[in-house]
Amino acid sequence: MKILMVCLGNICRSPLAEGILQNKALKAGLNWQVDSAGTNGYHTGEPPHHLSIKVAKLNGIDICEQRSRKFTGADFGEYDIIYAMAADVIDDMKRIAKTDFDTNKVSLFLDESLPGEERDVPDPWYGGEEGYHEVFEIINNNCDSIIKKYTK
Repeated sequence: MKILMVCLGNICRSPLAEGILQNKALKAGLNWQVDSAGTNGYHTGEPPHHLSIKVAKLNGIDICEQRSRKFTGADFGEYDIIYAMAADVIDDMKRIAKTDFDTNKVSLFLDESLPGEERDVPDPWYGGEEGYHEVFEIINNNCDSIIKKYTK
């Protein structure tokens, strides 16, 4: 299975989601490919934010080799599932993908564990290190839900 995690800049939330889910999938013996992208393209080619790297590393996950890339409409043909970190990201994906947008492949990342509740993963970009730890925990817990969903 090929899964794409999408946020705005592809340096905070989606790289953490990529790293965490890929790590959990490997530990579960799943042959999954997990990638990430951003809708704004401002950080194309850059590594994840230094606090995303730090928090991931503190939790035993190395994401420092990842590089940001811009989400494209062609991603709908490449991936089985595309998770958006927030509702505004889905709006951006629709604008970018136009007729390639496939509602059957897209959902909010937190729909797997928090249906009916606030389902946007907070963007830690505007705060300090504590926000990155909080986002790591949110993503980590939701990745457990994703693994359970697809291994039943």
